[in-house]
Amino acid sequence: MLMLRGRFLFAIFFAIFALITIRLFWWQVITGDRLSIEAEHQYFEILPIPAARGEILTSDGFPLVSNETAYLIFAELKKIIDPEFPQKLAKILEVPQASISGKMSPDLYWVALAHKVPQEKVSKISELDISGVGWTPEDRRFYPEASSAAHLLGFVGSSATGEDKGYFGLEGFYDRELRGRSGMLRQEKDVRGAPILLGGRSEERAKDGRDLILRLDRTVQFIAEKKLEQGIKKYGAKQGSVVIMDPNTGGILAMASFPSYEPAKFSKSEPELFKNPVVADSYEPGSAFKVIILAAALDSGVVKPGDIYQDEGPIKIGEHTIKTWNEKYHGPETVIQILERSCNVGMVWVGKKLGRENLVEYLQKFGFGERTGIDLEEEGEPLFRPKKEWKEIDLATASFGQGIAVTPIQMVRAVGAVANGGKLLEPHVVARLKDEGKTIEIKPKVLRQVIKSETAAVLTELMVSAVENGEAKWAKPKGFRIAGKTGTAQVPVEGHYDKDRTIASFVGFAPADAPKFVMLVRLTEPTSSPWGSETAAPLFFDIAKELFTYYGISPSE
Repeated sequence: MLMLRGRFLFAIFFAIFALITIRLFWWQVITGDRLSIEAEHQYFEILPIPAARGEILTSDGFPLVSNETAYLIFAELKKIIDPEFPQKLAKILEVPQASISGKMSPDLYWVALAHKVPQEKVSKISELDISGVGWTPEDRRFYPEASSAAHLLGFVGSSATGEDKGYFGLEGFYDRELRGRSGMLRQEKDVRGAPILLGGRSEERAKDGRDLILRLDRTVQFIAEKKLEQGIKKYGAKQGSVVIMDPNTGGILAMASFPSYEPAKFSKSEPELFKNPVVADSYEPGSAFKVIILAAALDSGVVKPGDIYQDEGPIKIGEHTIKTWNEKYHGPETVIQILERSCNVGMVWVGKKLGRENLVEYLQKFGFGERTGIDLEEEGEPLFRPKKEWKEIDLATASFGQGIAVTPIQMVRAVGAVANGGKLLEPHVVARLKDEGKTIEIKPKVLRQVIKSETAAVLTELMVSAVENGEAKWAKPKGFRIAGKTGTAQVPVEGHYDKDRTIASFVGFAPADAPKFVMLVRLTEPTSSPWGSETAAPLFFDIAKELFTYYGISPSE
């Protein structure tokens, strides 16, 4: 009996001990952090100190993106006594009441209710005099030029945790550098919540984000945007892009696409507009690609400018028939004339001489099949057929720019290598970053020598001849030596090409003897004419004329 009573008492004591242990574990481990925070909030006011997001400036220091003061509205939930405050705030903020009340939780002491609230709304909230509701200044993005360079800049939205986050373009690519690091203020307070002037106070300073200084030239950007918008209307194009690069540094001088959007109002725009066509879109370049194939053929020595091709009509490859674009055939043609007349069958002859091994190797050296490494978010990487999968017809069509996909930035970089003597550079938008008075330079990066400088010089003359004697010669500015090539590619639709829908382009550089810029103009489905020589080329020359004036370049002829 005594033994049973002893066991019973032991069991009771053990149970009590276990309950106490579990409870202590719950208080100290499971809810310890929360209780510590609540205890700290009883004696200390803890407020975040937001970091200022870095600015984005043009090469001459003009702000494309800066900050303006707005406000973060917050609530200290333990101080809230007005049960109708969510309804009152929601009305002023013009948001559903649930978006305010849904953030309330008994586990929280402090909660952010709304970000980027303008001064006029804060004034109305102040008039309500709601206990426990406060506000603190925070920056919001300001775009002085509205939609200018929108695709290049990107925008700032909110992350899953409600913090500022950059999306697309520079804002996305350089988000970590731009956003900086937030700080925190910890101030001792009395039982009524008022700061104790002689009490404990500590501050962790915020570290502002870095500023980006671009290689982009504000005037060149303005010219590109103005002329592109006019060109799209004039030629009835569905979409268009212009990218202008310094071939000697890889620096992006201008980048424009239409239709566009305003980064400050991104939430009111269609999401498909956020993508930057210059770096994200892939397309078949058409005859503009003949420049790259000729670069490979000349550099490897399989053809010379004076070599003769017998242009005797269409050629058959298996079940495929390849014709010239205008179905005209000229008998004996030099390599120079093949480029001037943009002869597809002549380029197939060049491609055969080059061969699969050489052709694929040179395309890869020129950067096709890889991203360019440009400092913009969302760069695309078109599929590039593995060498062993290239068939005879693939070699033939690639020789005149069909059946192969590129991005505009890949194309302008490759032609830039011809302009600078054969060096492939990494394209770059940002020239330097400023960090608390220090400057971090981003130097031009040469990736490799893709063709010999002698080859580049010969090919430049062929491209000048193509401009002087080709289909677009009527639009060329008089007295200036421009090296370039038109491109017209039919749009692939469900396994075939639609002859009525094209992508028209022109890529080139000027002045040919000492290039100041390399530029690509691309128009999607122009309706006034399907041909690059009648749409993209005159637009290129129109922009080039403005650039000659801006740079003070005089006619050389």
